[in-house]
Amino acid sequence: MKRFAPIFPHFALGGAQNPHFESLIFSVISSSSSLRHLRQIHALLYRFGLHGSNFLVAKLLRRLSAIGIVPPDHYPSRLFSQVPSPNSFLWTAFIRSHGFSLAGSSLEVYSLMRRQSPLQPPLPFTFTALFKSVQSLSDGIQIHAQAISLGGFDDDLFVLNALIDMYLRCNYLFDARRVFDEMRVRDVLSWTLLIVAYSRNGDMGTAAWLFEQAPAKDMVSWTAMVSGYSQNAHPREALEVFKKMQAAGVELDEVSLVGAISACAQLGTANCASWISGIVDKVGLRCNTLIGSAMIDMYAKCGLIDEAQHVFNKMTDCNVYTYSAMIAGLAANSRAEDAISMFEFMVGCTSVRPNKVTFVGVLTACSHAGLVEEGRRYFSLMKDEYGITAHPDHYTCMVDMLGRAGLVEEALELVHSMPVQPHGAVWGALLGACRIHGKPEIAKIAAEHLFKLEPDGIGNYILLSKIYASAGMWDEVSSVRKIMRGRGLRKNPACSWIESSDGVVHEFFAGDDLHPRSKEINETLEDLLWRLRTVGYVPVLNSIVYDMHDVEKEKVLKGHSEKLALSFGILVTSIGGAIRIVKNLRICEDCHLLMKFASSVIEREIFVRDNLRFHHFRNGACSCRDFW
Repeated sequence: MKRFAPIFPHFALGGAQNPHFESLIFSVISSSSSLRHLRQIHALLYRFGLHGSNFLVAKLLRRLSAIGIVPPDHYPSRLFSQVPSPNSFLWTAFIRSHGFSLAGSSLEVYSLMRRQSPLQPPLPFTFTALFKSVQSLSDGIQIHAQAISLGGFDDDLFVLNALIDMYLRCNYLFDARRVFDEMRVRDVLSWTLLIVAYSRNGDMGTAAWLFEQAPAKDMVSWTAMVSGYSQNAHPREALEVFKKMQAAGVELDEVSLVGAISACAQLGTANCASWISGIVDKVGLRCNTLIGSAMIDMYAKCGLIDEAQHVFNKMTDCNVYTYSAMIAGLAANSRAEDAISMFEFMVGCTSVRPNKVTFVGVLTACSHAGLVEEGRRYFSLMKDEYGITAHPDHYTCMVDMLGRAGLVEEALELVHSMPVQPHGAVWGALLGACRIHGKPEIAKIAAEHLFKLEPDGIGNYILLSKIYASAGMWDEVSSVRKIMRGRGLRKNPACSWIESSDGVVHEFFAGDDLHPRSKEINETLEDLLWRLRTVGYVPVLNSIVYDMHDVEKEKVLKGHSEKLALSFGILVTSIGGAIRIVKNLRICEDCHLLMKFASSVIEREIFVRDNLRFHHFRNGACSCRDFW
């Protein structure tokens, strides 16, 4: 016992009779971090006849749980069994210790408590421990029924919040909401649990309503709204909430920052990227691996690939996610050789092992650059060297690569040989290849699978009709359009947006004349078209699949959203400055051709990010080398 003398200097002055003895023991248990030390304290309790103390044994059990000593380890059970008359506090600690273990059953311990100690009523914390340990809805319902049967917990916030959390973990949002609606008193946690749940469920309308109604908001609820809007493709709303979060003086953590960075990446605007970069520097998280990876992705999606490279170079701890973000960014910005070089450096000069996402980036680079043999080698390397099972996303890259290179039949054979079920993107890549190389027969095969997998994916029907139209198969075009009408499908409106020098994002839809400067935009476009025709630009009329007169086709092409955005960019950006456009759909052949001519005629760089990749137009050429 000499080892305890320095800790308990009053042992010699009364030992267990010392009125401060239990509080001293309690304090030492709280500070203990090893099983060896806790066993020594247990021995001390035996020495002074306190091994049956509900208060001290409960504390020992809680501390054992905190350091990971839980069932099926027998020590907590033996410790508990030596207390002759366990009270509700001790039973609750024992229940909680089982809740930390997959092998233990808190519900079984609770049943034992009700049988062996019927005069010891469950405490509110008994039910919070039970609800937190629930692993199935059936167990949760039983515990909920017990709480109702015993009564007295109707207004206990700890119990009710744990009950809401239990239903949410079991994916029963309706029941969680019902508990919330019936609560007479709620605290910030009650509101936050529901806000987070609806955000994760993609129901941002309900999440926003709850957020506005909440009398108090914590960092978690603010972050949930930012992340929820960002993850559900509402970047503007995400940034609005993020700005309000800043104004309210709420602390920014890495989760809220990643949500805001992701929103900036979706918008793809340079000013937004610069703004969020300043905030990251202010809070001192630029070197954070998660933040750094998100910023690399953001800069790449804004077409600022050199800035992305700068962030990467400054990072002190690059992991597989950092490398994967950089490789994917280089690939999307038509820097295939650099993407491959980075991959080779990662596997050859660092201890970082590639994962599934890394290989998606490498294969994408090979696809965009037409590096078929390299792509085949990396696809084999992934399986043979790193033991990574090919995912449908990897097959999508391979099909896309083979299809772009004109090996459409080989791409179809690869799809048929897949050991896993192809998803829509695989067949979509094959359908896109048929569009490039005029393969209506294979296109029909791909489309039939797509119509089953994605019956409401209107882009598949439109792409098939374009393939048929290019082949002059107008009866088939009519058949596809009849199917579309029968399903009530409408084409998603093409939309392009561009950021003006004051940071305002302007949206344009196909044929749009609602912009306040619409007259100037159309005049600028007419002037540009005249200048382009003088140097050889001829509209690509087969970009329009409708059976209409060429004059009408040319009129439709002139109203494409990216052309309107380009004209607006010429008006509002400084002479010689780059023009950056983001589009929600794939850029068409005519707009791609026009951008090439325009970059030469107006002597400016034009960046267009469509839903597939970046196109950097400079001096009459595109970074994709017309291979997209």
